[in-house]
Amino acid sequence: MLVETAFDKLGFLRNLDDWTPNVAEQIARSEGISLSDQHWELITLIRSYYHEYDSSPAMRPLVKYTAKKLGPEKGKSVYLLSLFPESPAKICSKIAGLPKPDNCL
Repeated sequence: MLVETAFDKLGFLRNLDDWTPNVAEQIARSEGISLSDQHWELITLIRSYYHEYDSSPAMRPLVKYTAKKLGPEKGKSVYLLSLFPESPAKICSKIAGLPKPDNCL
């Protein structure tokens, strides 16, 4: 079970080292998302982005990075929205245990 203080007021992990796949599942459930292989593919991708650039991507960079790494059919905002409704960059970052992207509300 997760300790409440491990999260900030927006539900993002305070310590990135606390992230595990089980934590991701719990965060996803709190967002009303049941993680599929497609979700995990993007979670892995966004974590790679973070390690490469030392920041969580906003929507536009996430779309471009996804297209570059996974192909143009997945590098579309419509695809990302189908997996992480409302704010793919923000929700995917949260589930991936990363900080909130700077320009996400």
